[in-house]
Amino acid sequence: MPPPDRSGERPRGTRGVSRRWFLGGAGVVAAGATVALAPKVVENVTTPTVTAPGENLVELTLRVNGDRVRLETDPRATLLDTLREPLALTGTKKGCDRGQCGACTVQVDGRRVLSCLTLAATLDGTEVTSIEGLADGDELHPMQQAFIDHDGFQCGFCTPGQIMSAVSLVQEGGAGSDEQIREGMSGNICRCSAYPFIVDAVRSGREAMG
Repeated sequence: MPPPDRSGERPRGTRGVSRRWFLGGAGVVAAGATVALAPKVVENVTTPTVTAPGENLVELTLRVNGDRVRLETDPRATLLDTLREPLALTGTKKGCDRGQCGACTVQVDGRRVLSCLTLAATLDGTEVTSIEGLADGDELHPMQQAFIDHDGFQCGFCTPGQIMSAVSLVQEGGAGSDEQIREGMSGNICRCSAYPFIVDAVRSGREAMG
């Protein structure tokens, strides 16, 4: 009979810990810290209610992609984590998590915001639109279609934020020329460097949006 696998256990008879044991334990601690902040859905009609464990919770109501959502959440929870975790809207990506890359861009009341820097608790009564809310059923938003037609992406990780920013830029009236597009999209980083195709896509999307 082979001996039992004790690779994940702390070594007996030693004062230190193995590297494997330490990393495994650290992973559990980190996961526990994340779960402590994450709200969870406890009611779903068209009006999901999201509740976070803990004290001093903040209560708010907002509309996400057309659905009314009631939240009881930790005041430290970001809009990004609220969208991705309890609401399972994972199209919005967590890139730098410090407001530098633009991958987490969404719209709040029609204006683009960085959801990693926006506290969910500040959004009571607002309308939030993420990449999942752009398409009309099976029909893509013109800007989504333009990014496909012009190969405005490579790995695709930054693409949801690029598209949300592009839609907002057109709505703001700031996409009149290629230079304006480059300036208006400068807060969205593409590590694959698909920038020329992104400009083409935004220009085409602008024309399709009218």
